[in-house]
Amino acid sequence: MIKSLLIANRGEITVRVIRTCKEMGIRAVAVYSEADRNSLGVRMADEAVCIGPPASRDSYLNQNNLISAAVLTGCDAIHPGVGFLAERADFAERVINEGLIFVGPSPEVIRLLGDKVQAKDTAKKYGVPVIPGSDGAVSDVEEAKKIVKDIGLPVIVKAASGGGGKGMRIVWKEEDIESTLRIASQEAESAFSDGTLYIEKYIQNPRHVEIQLLADSHGNVVHLGERDCSVQRNHQKLIEESPSPVVSDEMRKRMGESAVRLFKEIGYVGAGTVEFLVEGDNFYFMEVNARVQVEHPVTEMITGIDIIREQILAAGGAKLSVTQDDIDLKGYAMECRINAKSPGKVKSYYAPSGFNTRVDSFLFNNAEVSPFYDSLVAKIIVKADTREEGIARMLRALDELEIDGVAVNTEEQKKIIAHPLFRNGDFGTDFINRIEGGDR
Repeated sequence: MIKSLLIANRGEITVRVIRTCKEMGIRAVAVYSEADRNSLGVRMADEAVCIGPPASRDSYLNQNNLISAAVLTGCDAIHPGVGFLAERADFAERVINEGLIFVGPSPEVIRLLGDKVQAKDTAKKYGVPVIPGSDGAVSDVEEAKKIVKDIGLPVIVKAASGGGGKGMRIVWKEEDIESTLRIASQEAESAFSDGTLYIEKYIQNPRHVEIQLLADSHGNVVHLGERDCSVQRNHQKLIEESPSPVVSDEMRKRMGESAVRLFKEIGYVGAGTVEFLVEGDNFYFMEVNARVQVEHPVTEMITGIDIIREQILAAGGAKLSVTQDDIDLKGYAMECRINAKSPGKVKSYYAPSGFNTRVDSFLFNNAEVSPFYDSLVAKIIVKADTREEGIARMLRALDELEIDGVAVNTEEQKKIIAHPLFRNGDFGTDFINRIEGGDR
C-alpha cells in the first residue's frame, strides 16, 4: 500500500488529493514553483519541495526535478493530478523505472490512448460505436478529399495527439480542405510535437457526454454513470452536470457497458473517462482521458464515492472497494468552473456553503492568482434531488461567492444556468455560440 505520495501538480487538484491522503493516513508531499511558494497546497502538505522557477517547463513539467523531489522526500508514489504530465507516458515510465508507483494507468495504456487514431481503432475493435471517418492517420490532401467525398461535409480535422481544441478544425467547403490540413498540422506540431491528423464526420451540435470509470489491477472495472459537459467555450468546459438531460436509462446502460468493455480489454488501472458525442439515440466514441478529470466531484456527489481514494488504492494494488451492483446514482449534481479573467492578489475570499454545496479551490485571503498557469481558481459543486432544484441551488451558491481583487466569470455562469435553453436542457456543444449570437 502507498504510504507517502508526491502530488506532481498545483492548485485545487493538489489540495483535493492532499485531503484524501490525510483521510487515508498517507503522507502528502506537495511541489511548488517559485510563483506558488505561498499556495494553499504548500500550507496543507506534510512536506513541500520547490521544483523550479515559475514557468511550467522549468517546474511542473520538469520531470527530473519532480522525480528527484519524490526520491529525496522518501515517497513511494507520484500522483500526476490533471494537466501537465498527467497523460505523459514517458513520465509514467520514468516514475516506474525509478521504483516508484505511478497513480494512473500503465505507460503502454497511456501511449495507446494518447494517440487518438489508435484509441479510435481500439474502441472500434472492441465494439464501441465510433464516428465515421478516416481509417487511421491522413497523410495527404488527395486522401483527405476521398474521405470527405465518402462521408460527406462537414468534417472535422483533429490532431492525433490532441487535446483542449488544439489542432482541431472544421471543414465546411471542399476547397478549404488543403489549407485546413496545413493549419491544423502546424498547430498540432507546435502544441504536441506531432502533426499527425485524422478526419471524422462533423456532428453538428451534439451533446458531449462522458462516462466515469474506476478499474483495478485484478480485472475489476465499474462505471459511475455519466457527466454532461456540453457547455463549452472554445472546447473548454464551463459547466458539467449529472445525469445528462438527454441520456435515458437504456442509453446509460449501453454507454457504460461499452466503456467498461474497452477498459477491461486494454487492461486499464485507475480512474479514467471515456468521452462520447451523443446525437439523438446514438452515441459515438470520441476519446479517453487517462486520468482523473477536473469535473470528477460531480460524480462523487451523486455516488458518494471518493474517486481519488479509489484511484490511489488501485495504484497500490488493492481491489476496488465497490462493484457495479454497489453503484447507486442518487439525485442530480452540477459543477461550475470559476475562472480568473486576469492574475492578481485575492484581497478577500468567501466560499459559498450550505446544504449539499461543495467548493474545491486553492484560494484564501491574500492568495496569489498567477499569470503563469491555468485560469481555474475554484469549482462550485451542488447536489439536489432534481435538476430544477440543482439549478436553483447553484444560483444561490454563485450569489454567495465573493472574490475581491481578481475578476472572475461568476456572472457569466449565472447567466448560462439561468438561460431558458439551459433550464430546458435544449442545447448542445454550440450553446455558448447560440446565446451570444455568434455564428459558425
